[in-house]
This record gives sequence, structure tokens and C-alpha cells, in this order.
Amino acid sequence: MRRPFRSIANNEAEEEEGIDVTPMLDVVFIMLIFFIVTASFVKESGIDVNRPEASTAQPKDRANILVGIDPDGDVWINRRNVELNSVRANIERLHAENPQGSVVIQADEEAATRYLVAVMDAAREAGVYNVSIAAQEP
Repeated sequence: MRRPFRSIANNEAEEEEGIDVTPMLDVVFIMLIFFIVTASFVKESGIDVNRPEASTAQPKDRANILVGIDPDGDVWINRRNVELNSVRANIERLHAENPQGSVVIQADEEAATRYLVAVMDAAREAGVYNVSIAAQEP
């Protein structure tokens, strides 16, 4: 026995009452991937330092290589404690990854000046002449 046309139309209408959200989920997932890939992540030297105050301090946007010097004279790059004689090699490697980047030295106010000068020399020997020293605004 055949069903009347009207009952078939009612069954199809009952099945299509819900909204199909699958395409919307696909778009949201693709947007999430896009934002994760294009996001710029904050880089840190690996230690917290008490930076000295300077009235002429200016924010630096394009600091790609951060070097930290703690009060004991330990040098930190990318959350790793590195020896003073290997700072040049690390800066060369990081500068090769991003040639437009600059070096920012985050020296603690209690750190000896000789470590600061040694890191600056290593950066310049590595071919990076855009070297800055981090300071706080008063």
C-alpha cells in the first residue's frame, strides 16, 4: 500500500527542523588554526631581572633576541643558562633565523658591567649591530 504524498512531505519536514551547524564548526575551526599560526608569541630571556630606571627609556617593538644577565653574572638566552663564551654562537644562530631582529640585553641593576660589555661585544661579533639595553621608565 502506498503512502499518500502528504505523509511523505510531513516526514521530510520533521527531519529538517534542526539547523545543521557542521559548516559553521568547520569555519570556526579554520579560523582558530589561522589565529594560532599567525599569533606572535611573547619571547622571554628566561629570568626576571630588576632593570635600572632611565628617564629616556623607550619601548622596543621588534626585539627578537633577548639576553638576560642576572646579578651573579649568569647569562640566559631562551630560558637556557649559557656560558659567556657561547653567547656569540647563540646570537648568530638566532639572528640567522630572523635577520631583521635586534638584540635586547636585560641586565639586572646589580650585575657587573663586565658581563654587559661582554654580551654586547658578542652580539656585535655575531654581526648584530642593533643592540639595546632594557631599562624601566621611572
